Amino acid sequence: MINVVIINGGRGASSIIPEILNNPQFKLTSIVNAYDDGKSTGRIRNFFNMLGPSDIRKVQELMIPNTIEQNQIIRDLFNFRYPEGTSYDDAIKSIMMIINESKYSFLDSDISSKNINQFIRSSLAKFIDYLLLYKSISKVTFDFNDCSIMNCIYAGAFLNNNRNIDLVAQQVEKCFSLSGSVIPTNIEDKYLVGLRENGEVLYSEAEIVELRSSVKIKKIYLLDHPLKTNLLSDVSIQNRENYLELNKSYVEATENSVAALKMADIIIYSSGTQHSSLYPTYMTSGIPEAITKNTSAKKYFITNIGEDYETPSYKASDFIKGALKYLNYSTSRNYEYEDFFNFVLINKPKKHEEYLIEYDKEGFKKINVKILADNFESDTIKGKHDGKKLLETIMNSF
Repeated sequence: MINVVIINGGRGASSIIPEILNNPQFKLTSIVNAYDDGKSTGRIRNFFNMLGPSDIRKVQELMIPNTIEQNQIIRDLFNFRYPEGTSYDDAIKSIMMIINESKYSFLDSDISSKNINQFIRSSLAKFIDYLLLYKSISKVTFDFNDCSIMNCIYAGAFLNNNRNIDLVAQQVEKCFSLSGSVIPTNIEDKYLVGLRENGEVLYSEAEIVELRSSVKIKKIYLLDHPLKTNLLSDVSIQNRENYLELNKSYVEATENSVAALKMADIIIYSSGTQHSSLYPTYMTSGIPEAITKNTSAKKYFITNIGEDYETPSYKASDFIKGALKYLNYSTSRNYEYEDFFNFVLINKPKKHEEYLIEYDKEGFKKINVKILADNFESDTIKGKHDGKKLLETIMNSF
């Protein structure tokens, strides 16, 4: 059995993870951070004072095996969101039907597994208890618009597991007989913010993702508390940076994530959104050390195929340079490229198009890793990787 560990976000590895899971010689572990604070996930975080479960949920949904009973119904459960306009009372009513009768009004059929129903019912019962208590004290009701039912289940399970998101991920894996493991990088509730090169402050993970700009992000930070919007709008650019530097926080990697990296035969740094999904994981104390200490593992870095608003004007070499910067963020020494990477997989299209990341050979001259360049773009989905070809390339060099 070959132990594969992939460091990824919620969707960036969606092409390669199924390919790995379909191969019986691999045991897959995904390491994901949980700083997402956009939309309904942000509301869950604010209500429950917890990390965001959405990226964990998205990767675990990829790991639902086709062999389990009602696998499509389970996928529908993972993907269901209350529609816009759903009232508080209607959402509560549908959840109470699950708790009291195991009736899922939003699925094509009810779930037959006793173990799954028991987990869901106990989690949602705790979720409802908390909402009702919150309402009685603060007179505030939860907004269910576009809210994932699984986020509600994760929130209740979080309360049932001593507020430990790592234990929740393990419980979901066991309950749904997932074909791989998802491990959160850390369990501390921290908040991600960013600073652009022009001094613009990005006050949340959601702003890093959603606020579009041609100006590059200079640095990201983890803070102990949410940053109040416009707090730094009237201070100088230098003092904005000074404030973030003085208030930045560090987090410790979970024991399970460190153990997985130490045992890995292959470590893959997935493509994806860099500042909101991947760099925060690299910043986690214990992650870089575990990677460098595992000298027997082969380590593969996958650059993005298409441009996005987090990485404007990036060339292929900028991705691995950024990764090294943040992998050194929490360490006491400055590691080199070869400490973290053996190979870098770069898309080399037959014909360059404007939306594609440029393969800049000059940028790699001082980067001591082996380059595996090929046309890795999917034939069917523009700007996305062909997961099968990525895995074949990795195995041919392993």
